[in-house]
Formats: sequence, C-alpha cells, structure tokens
Amino acid sequence: MSGIDPKPTGLAPQPPAFVASSLGVVGTSTEAGDTRPFAPSPISRAHSPSRADVFGSLGPYIQIARVDHWFKNAFMMLGTILALFYQPTLFSWSSVATFSVAVLATCLIASSNYVLNEILDGPTDRLHPEKRFRPVPSGRVRLPLAYAEWVMLGVAGVGLAAAINLYFAAAGLALWIMGVAYNVPPVRTKEWPYVDVLSESANNAIRLLLGWFALVTTAVPPISLTLSYWMLGAFFMATKRFAEYRHIGDPAVAAGYRKSFRFYTEERLLVSILFYATACALFAGIFIVRYHLELILFVPFAAGVFAYYLNIGLLEDSPTQNPEKLYKQRGFFVYMVISTVLFVLLMFTSIPTLYTWFNVEPSTASPLWTLGGNGHR
Repeated sequence: MSGIDPKPTGLAPQPPAFVASSLGVVGTSTEAGDTRPFAPSPISRAHSPSRADVFGSLGPYIQIARVDHWFKNAFMMLGTILALFYQPTLFSWSSVATFSVAVLATCLIASSNYVLNEILDGPTDRLHPEKRFRPVPSGRVRLPLAYAEWVMLGVAGVGLAAAINLYFAAAGLALWIMGVAYNVPPVRTKEWPYVDVLSESANNAIRLLLGWFALVTTAVPPISLTLSYWMLGAFFMATKRFAEYRHIGDPAVAAGYRKSFRFYTEERLLVSILFYATACALFAGIFIVRYHLELILFVPFAAGVFAYYLNIGLLEDSPTQNPEKLYKQRGFFVYMVISTVLFVLLMFTSIPTLYTWFNVEPSTASPLWTLGGNGHR
C-alpha cells in the first residue's frame, strides 16, 4: 500500500452563497459558521464591468417593461383606419410620421403600466407556477429603481403624447390612469370579479381613441364601434382568465394568486365569454347597418376569429395565457392577417347592391360627434 494517509481531508472551500431579495442580491461569508452579509468589493480600475455585466443588470428592468407586449398597441390601427376613412385627405407622409410618434408614446405609457403591475403583483406571482420566475418575485429587481422606472416611462409617454395634441395626450393619460386603477390598492380593479376584465379591456377602446386622435381632433369615432372594440377586448381577456384558472388547476391556489379567482369558476368564466362576444357582435352590427353595410361581408370572418381564439383558449396550458406568444400559433396568425386585410379593403369599398339586397337605406347622418378643434392636427 502507498504511504498516503487514508483519513479524509476537510471539505474544499465552497463558493459564496447568494440569497435573492426584493432589493437585489445579498452575499454571505464563506467562513464556517459566519453568515454575516457582505458587500462586494469595489471594482478596481483594472477590472471595469463588461458589456455583458451591464446588460445583465439592466435586463430585468427591460423585462418588467414588457417590450414584447408592445404589439398590443396594434389595436390603435382601427382608430387610424377610421380616421383615414372619414378624412381621406389624411393620406400623407406627415400622417405616417405623426402616427409613428403616437405609437412610441403609447408604448412608453403601456410599459409604465406594466412596470407597476410587475411591482405590485410580485408577492402573489410567487404563488403562480410560472410567474414566480419573473424578475420581481425572483428578487432580481431593486424596487426603488423599478418605481423610478415606472414614473419615468409614464412622464416620457404622456409628455411625448402632449407634443402631438391635447386630445391624444388626454387619451394617453387615461390609459396611464387605468393602469393605476387596475393595480393600486384600495381600488385595484384586477381583484374584482368581472370588473377586472372590463377595466383591463377598456384599454382596447382607449387605444382606438389614441389611433384616432393621433390624426383627428375635430370629432370622436362612432360610439357603437368603440363599445364593440371594448367588448372584443373583454372577450380576449376573459378567455385569458379562463385559461389561467384551468392551468392552475387548484381553486385554493388560484384564489391565493388572484382574489377574483375566489369567485370565478370555469362555468362562470365561460358564460362571461359568451356575454362579451354577443355584446361585441351587437354593437358592431349597429355600426355596420347604420354606417357601412359593406362590412357585413366581414361578419363570417369575425365569427371565425371568436371561434378560433376560444378553441385555442380551451387547450391545455393554453397560449392565450400569454398573448404575446400567440404568433407561434401559425394558423391563427395567418387567419388574423387575412381578416385584417379584408376588413381594411371593405372599409374603403362601396357595394351599392348590398343596400338593395338587405333593404337598407344608406345613412346620411354623420357617425361622428364634433369636438372643438379647428383642424385635424
């Protein structure tokens, strides 16, 4: 046998352990029995932070701004399409520039709301099977910096909106206020059954107004279509709630995660989905018959959107829980693109024969309520 001492040696030194907290990462000493927190040593001039370190520290703050949710601001497009329909003179490059700035302002305001949502939902997100890994509940965000981010994004967004026109700024401010009402106690509408869906989906109607007021300040769009757009958003949101409730699978856990789930059941959510879809169809029907009958050709495609989306909502671990990932549903994405193109084409098409077939007199009344502006911008 060799002369090597067979007795075990001490354990090799272990790397420092880190504990995540809501205010960042806290380290502990590696000495035996010493659990005192320690601060990282100052960075020397010879070892400046790398670009990867900088982006790594900023990453969680970019993540809570939910830039990947900016696609939802595409709902502004309906308001812009309506503006171009009622005022064809707006077809110009200047309108493109104005609309681009309007979209950026809306994205900043929306991100401000998302940051606030991430901050205040942190404690309950820890109870969700996937959301517990988000930056706030997992301790990768310093809350004072997150609150500063919320304020700065909101001020920047509303300030940029004010540079477009006052009506657009008012709509932008309304979008921001809805985010506060949805998230901040004691109002916190996201915890009230049905009100949670209706208050969140009201942002759909506000986005329509944002798309409209980006170009027009002399009138407001048809109320019937605005209400229909609100109910469309409620249909989408209620389907998301239904998918979330089913995915959690435990009523007690669901109630801990979201207070409104103490009241909801799968049956109640399905009934509400039917209500929102029906209300959307009724208000849209008023707009179609009264102002642009050509859109009646779009009705079967619109019904297909409801059926297709609900079918996705009924899937196990449904993608409707994370609408920003719905683009991965290739069939649905293609169907939505085709439906959108058809809607736009029909908006700018005249088919007089349809009025004869359906025995409807073309409307001579203006669908717009006049405001006090003196021009379109």
